[in-house]
Amino acid sequence: MNKVLFSSISKKFMMALAGLFLLTFLPVHLIINLMLLKSDPEPFNEAAHFMATFPLVKIMEVALIGAILIHIGWGIFLQIQNWLARPVGYVSGNKSETSFFSRFMIWTGASVFTFLVLHFFNFYFVKLGLVAGNPEDFYSLAHNLFKIPAYNYIYLVCFSLLGFHLYHAFSSAFQTLGLNHRLWTPVVKVVALIYAIVLPSGFAFISITLWLFR
Repeated sequence: MNKVLFSSISKKFMMALAGLFLLTFLPVHLIINLMLLKSDPEPFNEAAHFMATFPLVKIMEVALIGAILIHIGWGIFLQIQNWLARPVGYVSGNKSETSFFSRFMIWTGASVFTFLVLHFFNFYFVKLGLVAGNPEDFYSLAHNLFKIPAYNYIYLVCFSLLGFHLYHAFSSAFQTLGLNHRLWTPVVKVVALIYAIVLPSGFAFISITLWLFR
């Protein structure tokens, strides 16, 4: 029993660390994507080229992909473990005390994963030469994608669900790492709420602007 408990705690700890690392990447990605709003494609293409070629960034890229795999892998494993441990639904009047966000994390996470697969095919695999496209002109590639209504619908839905995922993930990661505090925990929850609203809103703003006004 202790071995199983330790294993579960270890996986949650690793998933929390990987999630926090991923949280640091999103603001950088948003700042670069805001360059898509410029009429001049050079700033965005130069930033994309730098991110694709600078050695330190390439090392961070490997760490980022590793963090994604760890976060998704452990998340799926733990969710299946929870389902197997509680195969029968709660009877009426004996509902789980877990929050709405916690109960639906696996589904919001699945939507984010779906978008990541789409994003990899549209950009990362182009960079690797596995998918047709010009890796030196991601600006035009992005603008062409945002002209497709279906792409924007998927983009906006996934980033809306990402907001829900981020809100719970941000605060629960600190709890998993044992960083709860009477004074700081409320602050973390406020920061989590701001982060979960501002980041997806920024990406949504880019999508809507390029789709409807460019």
